[in-house]
Amino acid sequence: MFQQSAELSKPVSFFTQQGAVVRAMPGIVACAAVAGIAYGLRMLPGVHDFSPMIIAIALGILIRNTVGTHSALTAGIGFSMRRLLRLAIILLGVQLTFGQVAETGLRGVGVILAVVASTFLFTLAVGRLLGADPRLTRLIAAGTSICGASAVAAANSVVDAHDEDVSYAVACVTVFGSIAMFAYPLLQGVIGLSTRDYGLWAGSSIHEIAQVVAATFAIGREAGDFGTVAKLTRVMTLAPMVFAMAAFLPSLGEVGSERPKAPLPLFVLGFIALVAVNSVVAIPSSLKAETSVVSTFLLTMALAAMGLETSVAKLKAKGLKPALTGAIASVFIASLSLILIRLT
Repeated sequence: MFQQSAELSKPVSFFTQQGAVVRAMPGIVACAAVAGIAYGLRMLPGVHDFSPMIIAIALGILIRNTVGTHSALTAGIGFSMRRLLRLAIILLGVQLTFGQVAETGLRGVGVILAVVASTFLFTLAVGRLLGADPRLTRLIAAGTSICGASAVAAANSVVDAHDEDVSYAVACVTVFGSIAMFAYPLLQGVIGLSTRDYGLWAGSSIHEIAQVVAATFAIGREAGDFGTVAKLTRVMTLAPMVFAMAAFLPSLGEVGSERPKAPLPLFVLGFIALVAVNSVVAIPSSLKAETSVVSTFLLTMALAAMGLETSVAKLKAKGLKPALTGAIASVFIASLSLILIRLT
């Protein structure tokens, strides 16, 4: 009798899963469409320096707050924000190796680790001092200290903030990272760093990879190559940072009350595993290139989904305190990185 009952439950479970997939498909397709449009817009003059993720979340916000999003898209948007995001971060591991850390050198790695840890803690302190929302402050801290929009999205797996918080944090790192992207080449003429030191400065302090590439190759090939490696080394800190946030930062209730710490995000283990595999196995460059395309597109879909869930009215309600926190944090990371490079 029990066996028969178990057998009967299998088709029910199967059809339930199938139904969930069907319900999610419209939203997934919508997120993919927004991501595709973002890639197309990136081909326009003056837009190429922005990553498709940033364009996608902006498009999503525009759509949500003009024509709105149908309830039929809700399931797929949620799937894209969570499941596809985690898969994309895992796939990022194929692009990184522990050998890249070695290329940066002990000095470069030391500067990067000091900058990442100090900026993260400093941003939390500034946000607390200014009275900014704690969840939003943590997202801004992750995006500023590590790698922009990708870090914000990854950090939210343990912060569990509202979609408006994610969008606000992405906006902060986008605006201040873009300012740095244009300012750094101009400042190089005044500061007079060596080519490699300039690359290390940009790679260790500018938020997005695309912004680092634009700021460093504007100076020259050597600065661009070294800046990119330094930035990728900084991206490697994403996994331990997310683990540290889950392990040491208490979760926050709706009114700021503390609850038990969030569980460790298992998808980060997948990221680390792929980095390890890529470090010991010669993965064909063609496969790496294809995986990079897939990973970036999935991240773009995830950010598009977050935009489609973002209300501008709720963004305005956050006020200027988080933006001021992001601005101060951006000045801090640029200054600290430059000071450490000068002193070492």
